Amino acid sequence: MPDAPAPAPMYLNDLTIQPGERVLTRLVISRLPSGTVIDVPVHVLRATEPGPTLLLMGGMHGDEVNGIETIRRLVRRELLTPTRGSVIAIPILNIYGFLNFSREVPDGKDVNRSFPGFPRGSLAGRVAHRFMREIMPLIDYGIDFHTGGAARANFPQVRGLLGVDPEVDALAAAFAAPFTLHASLRAGSLREAAHGLGKRVIVYETGESLRLDEPGIEEAVAGTLRVMHHLGMAPAAPAPARPSIVCRRHTWLRARFAGLFRAHVENGQFVEKGQIYGSVADPYGQQAVRLESPLSGYVIGLNHMPVVNQGDALLHIAVPE
Repeated sequence: MPDAPAPAPMYLNDLTIQPGERVLTRLVISRLPSGTVIDVPVHVLRATEPGPTLLLMGGMHGDEVNGIETIRRLVRRELLTPTRGSVIAIPILNIYGFLNFSREVPDGKDVNRSFPGFPRGSLAGRVAHRFMREIMPLIDYGIDFHTGGAARANFPQVRGLLGVDPEVDALAAAFAAPFTLHASLRAGSLREAAHGLGKRVIVYETGESLRLDEPGIEEAVAGTLRVMHHLGMAPAAPAPARPSIVCRRHTWLRARFAGLFRAHVENGQFVEKGQIYGSVADPYGQQAVRLESPLSGYVIGLNHMPVVNQGDALLHIAVPE
């Protein structure tokens, strides 16, 4: 029986990275008005045995710190050295947002709505273009780590285009987050760009912006190791604490009235149709409105902002299969 072909060299950022090597390189994106260089650190870890290349991406939105901490923790604990294939780990893509506690880059645009980008476009488009030119051609699979925004906390969940590509379904099942959600592709997102090129990317969400969610981070670490084991890149992985709850239907319940919002339920809790999940009251003590859930399902996202306007998202509810 002939021997398996040796892995080919990997070319990234003008470097040649050989099988068995571990490299930290920095993609120069741009400069601040002060002249300070903005670069993106990229960890590359390669096995000597051939196999897939897995991308781990954090900090697409600079204020979403849970994904950043997840990848930092995986690197620091030396958990990403593959037995076959390669891992590309980017703790922070949006360095601008990270420095400014912001979701966006300085031009106000969202990098995750700017793919595939343009080399002479907006700053967000340039960041996306550099990623598409340097990183995307190298990968086969990816996990994009995110966090709820604007004081909205997400219960640990994996999102993917379920029922379309069996490999995406298998990735999500291997990660085994507490919840697995069907999520359509969004225009300009990394996931849409990857899908168009035949790359499989799932999204993991936990917690809220600018707050570390320790249980969600540990779920992310364990889920990543399970994906690596599923892809044959790691010899073992921790078993999930519980079966993942698959939900193809999920929706945000929104405020019909402005005022002070108080939630009567917790993230991860099951609510029945007609159950009171919270209230909105005016700040002067004149009126309060109780909020009833229009359907039964699990709370997978919750607004922690007490002051809400009409139309604000209050509670994300998912209906299990």
